[in-house]
Amino acid sequence: MAKNFDVVVIGGGPGGYIAAIRAAQLGFNTACIDEWKNKDGKPAPGGTCTNVGCIPSKALLQSSENYEEAAKHFGDHGINVGSLSLDVAKMLARKDQVVKQNNDGILFLFKKNKVTFFHGRGSFAGGAQGAWEVKVGDETLVAKNVIVATGSNPRALQGVPFDEESILSNDGALRIPSVPKKLGLIGSGVIGLEMGSVWRRIGSEVTVLEALPTFLGAVDEQIAKEAKKAFDKQGLKVELGVKVGEIKKGKGGVSVAYTNAKGEAQKLEVDKLIVSIGRVPNTIGLNPEAVGLKLDERGAVLVDDQCRTNLAGVWAIGDVVRGPMLAHKAEEEGVAVAERIAGQHGHVNFNTIPWVIYTSPEIAWVGQTEQQLKAAGVKYKAGTFPFMANGRARALGDTTGMVKFLADATTDEILGVHIVGPMASELISEAVVAMEFRASAEDIARICHAHPSLSEATKEAALAVDKRTLNF
Repeated sequence: MAKNFDVVVIGGGPGGYIAAIRAAQLGFNTACIDEWKNKDGKPAPGGTCTNVGCIPSKALLQSSENYEEAAKHFGDHGINVGSLSLDVAKMLARKDQVVKQNNDGILFLFKKNKVTFFHGRGSFAGGAQGAWEVKVGDETLVAKNVIVATGSNPRALQGVPFDEESILSNDGALRIPSVPKKLGLIGSGVIGLEMGSVWRRIGSEVTVLEALPTFLGAVDEQIAKEAKKAFDKQGLKVELGVKVGEIKKGKGGVSVAYTNAKGEAQKLEVDKLIVSIGRVPNTIGLNPEAVGLKLDERGAVLVDDQCRTNLAGVWAIGDVVRGPMLAHKAEEEGVAVAERIAGQHGHVNFNTIPWVIYTSPEIAWVGQTEQQLKAAGVKYKAGTFPFMANGRARALGDTTGMVKFLADATTDEILGVHIVGPMASELISEAVVAMEFRASAEDIARICHAHPSLSEATKEAALAVDKRTLNF
């Protein structure tokens, strides 16, 4: 017998579970379907982000950063640790525990908000008198509104499938059982750099092969150059402009034939190879053809700027639609769609979605880059302030990087803020708030910031827009 709901959400990742909770808060009888499970087969909602993405990678980044601090920097503080050892199994177990806490937290939130949870893969089964039928296992759910939030999957190299033993996606990269002597990465995007940072810190010799001729092409060029200098100094080897050829697996590891930027034939021999060349929308098993749901040439669900599909009452959000594949973008769309179903005016501003790369130094930005402003012919002013002139950064012992402001030359409205340095992921939020309220650089420059704090670098960069920094 079919079970009736007002809203059914297919997918329990950041976009899906947040959409379900917001819909329930708005008074809708809501169900959420998710098929992730942990090692014992129990439900593990949270999608890629919680299970094999954002959360576990940050847990490992923190562990590896602690190890590197103890190995290389504690002595500067007068802390002598003696011989240092690493228990990789315990490090991975801590990561798994962090993931489980988040899984359990989502299940608790479902219960708290009266969201009915179904464990399994959701798929369209047809229409039912002005509503839609969704199958999950032996159950049939019927709802007037369905939100597709099925996320994305890692993109594999053609002819080189992931085996998660030698050739790894983000999943396998998060559970390497011992420190590989040599680790290769194809792709210098967010996932590649974060995973490369984890294993470099704890002893791997890491080489990153990137097809593009520029490093972090989506990042402001000045910030990317500063980050590249830091990574080079750390020993993270990044080769740009390469063309990857044959990849062979052997008993000893993986060999990668490639041509470097000079056109010279090269070979990289590694114990493990992480492939990080992007992600593809996940509609596996969704059965869109059963209801005529339209997909684009990439396999993404086609939506308008309100996240409506071609079917009345069917919506789609997050990685499975257009736009950046970011967990927080999916969350914002999930809230907005739930509110639109309720007749409210859900809001998502793509111009103020922050981006973060959780390396050390961290890289974070919001708004436009200097190269984008130049290409568009926008007249702008720029201001920068280095962390080496910030008292709190000196006390932390981490003075790498800078804060950079870009403001309209005429109105002084903030057009972009770019940070490379300590705690950039936290500092960027001030810029997001400022841009959402269309603040000027002078607005930030005139706000009192606590001393000593890293945020003072943000104030000083805003002052630098008008060439009036106080501490540099």
